[in-house]
Parts: sequence; structure tokens; C-alpha cells
Amino acid sequence: MLSVPPSGDLASTRCFLGIVVFSSEGEVSCAAWRVANSTLSPGAPVCSVFSPRLSGLVGAGPCTWMHADWACVSWAGSRMLIWAVGLERIKMSTTTVPELKQISREEAMRLGPGWSHSCHAMLYAANPGQLFGRIPMRFSVLMQMRFDGLLGFPGGFVDRRFWSLEDGLNRVLGLGLGGLRLTEADYLSSHLTEGPQRVVAHLYARQLTLEQLHAVEISAVHSRDHGLEVLGLVRVPLYTQKDRVGGFPNFLSNAFVSTAKYQLLFALKVLNMMPSEKLAEALASATEKQKKALEKLLPASS
Repeated sequence: MLSVPPSGDLASTRCFLGIVVFSSEGEVSCAAWRVANSTLSPGAPVCSVFSPRLSGLVGAGPCTWMHADWACVSWAGSRMLIWAVGLERIKMSTTTVPELKQISREEAMRLGPGWSHSCHAMLYAANPGQLFGRIPMRFSVLMQMRFDGLLGFPGGFVDRRFWSLEDGLNRVLGLGLGGLRLTEADYLSSHLTEGPQRVVAHLYARQLTLEQLHAVEISAVHSRDHGLEVLGLVRVPLYTQKDRVGGFPNFLSNAFVSTAKYQLLFALKVLNMMPSEKLAEALASATEKQKKALEKLLPASS
């Protein structure tokens, strides 16, 4: 449950300013609060009935995963717009992405009609190239910039009433990539997601040659969704530069849709594309960068 601190304590409370949309229901109490040297309008609704663990803040700013102590919100029908979230100092330095529950494909197929299914594909290729003639590229992994400004894998939701997972995935891939088709042999994992919507996220992975990967990139530019729902493919930089931030850590600092960031880290680990310790180092560096960026945006605590 969210609890709003007494107004006298708000001066020493750090907060993150932004807009996040949730679907929720609950009573709202109104009051005027002074939040981190910024006064909210009198009568600004304050939510006292929402879960303190806002793990859905993907793309909501520098700090992607956080715990909230309180929040000031406004309502539009059943949508809750969070304008300010109170954070404690200790809660600003998490270095891990929360684990998602993994289930088998067979278990996923037995889930009831209350569950939605999303299917996405990770296409990758071994890359013997070297950046600046000295930094090994190792692999090239394709992701895409979406219409909402978030990074994700090619794919989308599949209506199980009309399509199998693979047929539905290939239908979506055809709109965004061209003629590529995946099969059940490319299936990698299924994970249950948290949140108001019950979604099981399926990930497929196929290794291509570097030439085939480049052909997919060219085909994607001429696909139906290019420039609309898909704003372009990007290659994930699977290396870290000497400053320990450039490359993969910087990439992880971007905003990802839903489970995409977790799926990327999971796939890199289980496909032995990057050692676990390197993944942890990159994630820690990315989180430290996010923390510093957040601290610059927020006034110092008194």
C-alpha cells in the first residue's frame, strides 16, 4: 500500500518526477503537498491504495526498477497518471532486473483464456569484426525501436483463438521484417509477467549468418510497418569500452518495453553469448549511470 508521508517530512524526501500510466481502481484522497521544492497544485489527488512496488516503470526515466514510498497521482477514468513518486536513498541503487517466473511451453498452452500471449524473436549472428580495429564485436543481435519510443524485439501479441504461437509470430514478423519465418524449433522460453494484465511472454531465437542478418535489415526497411509501428532495427553492442560504460552498459540504460530487457539478458546468458559475470558488470554499470543521472535531476535532501 502507498502511504503519503506527513507534509513536514516531504522536504527530506527524494522523489522522481515523471508520468506513468497504470490501470487501477481505488479511492483517492486529496491534499496539497510540497514535493522536493516543487509545489503540486492544491487538490492534487494522492493515491493511498496502490502497491508500493512499481515494477512496471519501464521507460519511465533514468531509474527503471524502483520501490515507491508514496505517489501523487491524477485520474482519467480507470487510468492512473503518476506524477511524482517518493524514493528512499537506499532504494535508488538496485543492480538487478527482477526475475520473472519461467514456465514451459506446454504449461503456457494450458493457461486459461484470461492470459494473453506475446511472441517475440531474437535474431542474432556471430560477428568476427572489431570496432576501431581492436574491440571484438562477438555477436550482432537485432532489436527494434518501436512507435512508442521503447526498444523491443520484433513480434507482438498473438490471438490464440485464431493462430498458433508460431503462425501468429510469423504473421507479425512479416509486417515488420519481411519474409522471415520461425518454427517451434526456434522456441527459447516463456515467462509470466507481473502487472494488471496477465501476459505470458514467449521468446524465440534463431542464429543466422552475418550476411543473412544484414539481408533481414535491408528487408525490414521495405516492410509494411517500417516508419509506422517499427521505426528501425538496431544492433545491440555486446561489448564494453574501457570507460566501463560505453557499449552494452549504455545500451542497457535505454528504455525497454515490458519484458524485452529481461528477455535480452536471459537469452544472452542461456545461449552462452555473454558470461554471467560480464552481464552483471554491464547491468551494474548501467544502473550506476542511471542513479547518477537521477541524482542530478533531484535536489539534494536536507
